Amino acid sequence: MNNLNKTIFIATATILLGGVSISIVSANSARDAIIEGFVDEAGMEASAERGKILFESNIGDGKPDTPSCTTCHGATALKTGMTRAGKVIEPMAVSKNPERFIDLKKVSKWFRRNCKSVLGRECTPQEKADFLTYMKSK
Repeated sequence: MNNLNKTIFIATATILLGGVSISIVSANSARDAIIEGFVDEAGMEASAERGKILFESNIGDGKPDTPSCTTCHGATALKTGMTRAGKVIEPMAVSKNPERFIDLKKVSKWFRRNCKSVLGRECTPQEKADFLTYMKSK
């Protein structure tokens, strides 16, 4: 590869990688804004540890067939889960699924549905902030 071709290759790789990093930064910014909105609403900082407890606990106050988040999402947020209807659920962990939790409308829809199913009520803003912070840390 001559110097001109090397320069073109490096410039092309830089442009392509730059586009990827912009997408990741954009997704991170959107996710951070959603978390910050829940933190503001809750009036206290988010905790990944509380989010982990929420994800892993067998709460059982909702529907009998969904006593915990892990019932469908699996024991770890790093792997795929399965709905009761047999559909695959992509990993919850942001490290495995970078497009997770960047659309407030979708985030709100799934919190509303899943919190009622597991907790028997809607999640509080604090629980949402904690859960998202935990998933962001994975």
